[in-house]
Amino acid sequence: MRRKRVKLLLVFLLIGGGVGFGVNYPIQTALVFNDGESGELTAFLPLTENEHFSITFTHSIHLTDVVEKYRVTDDLMIEQYEIIYEEFGIGMPNNAGEDEEFVYEDGKYHIRNMKNQFESLNIRNGEVVSNHRLTWTDKKQVKECCEVPFNDYFVPGDWYKVKIDKITLLDYWKGEKISE
Repeated sequence: MRRKRVKLLLVFLLIGGGVGFGVNYPIQTALVFNDGESGELTAFLPLTENEHFSITFTHSIHLTDVVEKYRVTDDLMIEQYEIIYEEFGIGMPNNAGEDEEFVYEDGKYHIRNMKNQFESLNIRNGEVVSNHRLTWTDKKQVKECCEVPFNDYFVPGDWYKVKIDKITLLDYWKGEKISE
């Protein structure tokens, strides 16, 4: 009888250990938004290497859109490759850097061929002018297609640490998947 209990206990321990390992094993690469204060996972967007996304915000002074375009690098960094804006002003670049291209096209300024790489971005969801949007590329049609307002997922005025990371099944259940 005692042997049977020990075997049953071992089976439960193995099953529990397998489940515990399984839910904590990284299953997916994603653009992850962690609360800037607590570090807790708030939301995520599944993305993989070489996929693109952009963050659009309304400039708080001249009230026009600024689009920052990014891609995920092979080593899971965030690389900014373009910025688009309508007016010069506080916080806006007035020229391109080395090997970058500065173009005025369709009433907007573009700085292209940027290669700014980041492990993470600190982004505050606007409070006074709360109009941030996240856009990404449709994997099947390979075109920019999907856009959601930050306010659908994030509190205005709060800040978030944004990075590319491998999420676990537990993270997948805890965070909110960003979708169209």
